[in-house]
This record gives sequence, structure tokens and C-alpha cells, in this order.
Amino acid sequence: MSRLLVTGGAGFIGSNFVHHVVETSDDHVTVLDALTYAGNRASLADLPEDRVTFVHGDITDAALVDELFADVDAVVHYAAESHNDNSLHDPRPFLDTNIIGTYTLLEAARKHDRRFHHISTDEVYGDLELDDPERFTESTPYNPSSPYSSTKAGSDLLVRAWVRSFGVQATISNCSNNYGPYQHVEKFIPRQITNVIRGIRPKLYGAGENVRDWIHADDHSSAVSTILAKGEIGETYLIGADGEKNNKQVVELILQLMGQPVDAYDHVTDRAGHDLRYAIDSTRLRTELGWTPRFSDFAAGLADTIDWYRSHEDWWAPSKDGVEAFYASKGQ
Repeated sequence: MSRLLVTGGAGFIGSNFVHHVVETSDDHVTVLDALTYAGNRASLADLPEDRVTFVHGDITDAALVDELFADVDAVVHYAAESHNDNSLHDPRPFLDTNIIGTYTLLEAARKHDRRFHHISTDEVYGDLELDDPERFTESTPYNPSSPYSSTKAGSDLLVRAWVRSFGVQATISNCSNNYGPYQHVEKFIPRQITNVIRGIRPKLYGAGENVRDWIHADDHSSAVSTILAKGEIGETYLIGADGEKNNKQVVELILQLMGQPVDAYDHVTDRAGHDLRYAIDSTRLRTELGWTPRFSDFAAGLADTIDWYRSHEDWWAPSKDGVEAFYASKGQ
């Protein structure tokens, strides 16, 4: 697979994957990104131009997608509208990108017979009770609870249907919550880190008991590469690093690692429909494909992330004030 197309490659986990490919292979990467607020050309700025080609465009543009598919060997589909709060405010862009966009890509994969890997989320499975010992597996029934997770569930089902009905050479991965470099400051972990850097008290939804299963974006990237190379066509793999932490623990660890009192944060009104707990069982990925995470210690991965945001203020500062103004308007 010497020529890859990465949709959404200027976004958070997409750009991390592009960096991973450049650092670990000789592949050429074409990035297709619409550069919505979540996409940032600066996330790719230090990559060699002879290895990475950037195309500004939309995955719903069938003519453009067809042209790009003709010149690559495989496609990794990261592009998505992905912010739960935004999906509650205006669901339509989530339908356009996550459903119609994925359909457009699948039709191109079908026409050109290209290897296709679809990036999805554990939120398609709904949530678990806080005291439930179970974790999500590849056989967990879908039970999405927001416009975002519903459209991601729909896109997963489209991929499965195109594999079965048309023989598209596709795999799917559902991942737990990513953290790491190049994540937009609207998201939970970078928002709190950049708040502390700016001297603003972090904000915590409700009591902070909601649990997420965190994985560093570098580990997610290596898992996707493993699935692309070794995954069985038509199969789904769950990606996780055993990083379950509730939001209160995460905020307090950020404050501790940044030399602040662990109680120096404020509680704000909880988010509507806030899922209680996500937890990934990645046994299949580890046993069948031999993948293991590098950041098995969440605190070490979080310290690495804090260092990145401290040294890359020029990357996140332009969007910080607007994000905080938006949340302030909602009392958050």
C-alpha cells in the first residue's frame, strides 16, 4: 500500500495518523479535508511535501472523490462531524458528512476496487452503567444516544452493507476516546490543559462521574495501521488501551501534572444526554493482530500531551478565545 488517501487528515486523529504513516513507512499520503473549524492545515505543516499532498475538498463531492480514488491503493476514512454538543445544536451537518459522505466514499471504493478502512467510535454502542463490569466488544448491540453517535452508527452499517452486497474490501474500527497532539481546544482534555495555561479554572460537567476509556492518538494510529495491513475484510476491531477514568479524575490529574491544586476547577451544568461510561475490550485486536499500545500508563500519555500544548501555543491560541466565548454563552 504505497499510496494512501486519508479523509479528514487535517483533523485531530487524522493528522496524527498522517504523521504516523510518514514516520513509520515510505507511503505517500493524499489528505482530503474540508477544513471546517476542526481541520487545521497547521497540523500538517512540518511534513515533507514530497510525501504528503493536501487536497481541500468535501467527501460529499462525488467527482472529486472519484478522481482521488483512481490514484491511490487504499483509503482510511477519518472525516466526520464529531462533537456531541454541536450535534445537539444542529444535527444536519452530521447527516451530510457522516452518512452522505461515507456513502460517497463507499461508492468510489466499489467502483475502483480499493481497500477501505472506516474509522468509527465506541459511542455507537451507547453507554454502560458506572458499576457495570462489562465492556464493549465487537458483538455489543448498537444503541446510540445522540445525533452524532447515531450518524456514526449509520455509517458503520453502510460499510457493512457495501461489503456484503458489493464486495467492497473494507474493515471498521470503533475506538475509545482519543487524546494527544493536534486536538481542537473545544474538546475536554485540551480545553482543560489550555485553560490552566491561560490561568482559567477548568470546567467539569456535573459531578464529573462520567467515565471515558482514554487512548493516546499515537496508539490509535498504530492500531489503524495494523488493521489496514492485517485485518480481515468485513470485520470490525475495537481499539482501546484500558484507560478508564472518570472526568473528575482526569481534571484533577491535569491540575496535578501542571503544578496546580487538584481542586482548582469549577462544576458546570451537565450536558444533555451525557453518556455515563464507555469501556473498550480490545482483546481481539491484540490477540488476532498482535497490537499493543505504547502509552499503557494514562498519566504518562497525559504528561506528554500537556508538554505538547505548552510548546505549541501558536497552534491552539487562534481558536481558544472563540471556544471559551461559546461555552461562556451557555454557562459552561
